[in-house]
Amino acid sequence: MQVDVARANKVKSILVTLPKPENDKSPYFALAEKYNLKLDFRGFIHVEGVPARDVRKDKINFADYSAVIFTSKNAVDHFFRVCEEMRYEVSSELKYFCISETIALYLQKYIQYRKRKIFFGKQTAKDLEEVLKKHSKEKFLLPCSDVANEETQKWLQDNGYSFTPAVLFRTVISNIQDLEKVYYDIIVFFSPSSVQSLYENFPDFQQKNTRVAAFGASTQQELLKHNLILDIPAPTPASPSMTMAVEQYIKLVNK
Repeated sequence: MQVDVARANKVKSILVTLPKPENDKSPYFALAEKYNLKLDFRGFIHVEGVPARDVRKDKINFADYSAVIFTSKNAVDHFFRVCEEMRYEVSSELKYFCISETIALYLQKYIQYRKRKIFFGKQTAKDLEEVLKKHSKEKFLLPCSDVANEETQKWLQDNGYSFTPAVLFRTVISNIQDLEKVYYDIIVFFSPSSVQSLYENFPDFQQKNTRVAAFGASTQQELLKHNLILDIPAPTPASPSMTMAVEQYIKLVNK
C-alpha cells in the first residue's frame, strides 16, 4: 500500500458509514480494540421499501422467474416482503444465487436452507461465473434498489444472461447534520450514495487531514467526482476486505 507521507498522521478515530451492527462480531470492533481507536458507526443512507402495488405497475410477475440473484441482505428482505404483500407463495423449486456466502446463509431467515437450491460466490457476480454457466438457461430476477449495482447488471448483460432488474427498495439519504463539528481521522465509504449523502448534508465539506477509505470501483469514482483524496482503496489483491485495507494503513502510519 502506498501512503502519502504528507497525510500520514497517526489514526485515533474511525467513522464507518454504515448502521451500527446488532452484535459485536463486526471486524471493526476487533480493529478498534487492537489499535485503541475511537470507533463510530453511522448510516449515511437508509433503505425504504417499494410497495407491492408499485412493483405490479412495473409488470413484474415473480412466477415468471426460475432463479433469483441476491447482491445484498436488503435485496433478500425486500424480495420476501414483496412476496408476502403480493400473497405470492415462493416455489420450492426456485434457485437462489448469492454473491457471497454471508448472503446465502441469511436466507435461513426466510426458507429451509438445506431443502433449497442455493449457490454463492465470494463477493461479486463474476465469482458466480462457473455456477451460472451451468444454469445459463434460467430466467433470473435481480431484486435491487433504485441505485442498482451497475457493475453486476453490466456483467450479466455482457455474458448474455436473461435477467430482469426489479426495484424493490429505494436508497434514501439520511440526515447526519449533527456530525457537523465532529472530526474523524478516517471515514469509510461503501457506496456512491454514502458519498453523495456527505455532500447533501455538508455541501462545503473540506477533507483536510481526514483520510478516506472506499470499497468498490463505483464508490471510488464518486469520490473522484468530488475531488476527494482516496487514501485507502479496497478491494485490492493484498486487501480483499475493507477492514484489512484499513488495518494495513494503520500499521504504516501508527508506528
